[in-house]
Amino acid sequence: MSVRPPLPYEFLPQVPSFPLSSQDFAEGGTLGEEFIHAGGNLSPQLAWSDLPEGTRGIAVTCYDPDAPTGSGWWHWLALNLPADTVELPRGAGSSDDTLPGAASFHGRTDFPGNKYDGAAPPPGAAHRYVFAVHALDVEKLDVTADTPAAQVGFNLTFHTLGRALLTGEYGV
Repeated sequence: MSVRPPLPYEFLPQVPSFPLSSQDFAEGGTLGEEFIHAGGNLSPQLAWSDLPEGTRGIAVTCYDPDAPTGSGWWHWLALNLPADTVELPRGAGSSDDTLPGAASFHGRTDFPGNKYDGAAPPPGAAHRYVFAVHALDVEKLDVTADTPAAQVGFNLTFHTLGRALLTGEYGV
């Protein structure tokens, strides 16, 4: 039995959490085929509430800490969402046009392109897909659509007031 790596959020400064849920999967549940890269490749519905006071912007990410890379794998970066956003519907990760707010955009993931790309683990053990909603102290991060995901993560760390996590699994 292999030991799973810790979540990277465990090493970051601790911040308050808030409620995060999905109509498409439960915490620790299996992601359906519609959310898999080789399946429907849709981003799941996510909903949150009770953001920390002072929230001025939101980012949503999806990260696979179990990818055999030494650095994980970024599947989704939805950035500069308005602070009053409380939900992303299923499929919101397909293009910038599906995100709320004029300043929002998809950042560069570890796949080619700037959009949600679903679970795509190599054969073997199931991987975890950590969906995170970051409540930010700024309306807009100082990043572009071409900023590498690790650099986006660096910026998120220093602007996060609160963070909620929801983890799904998938394996082949």
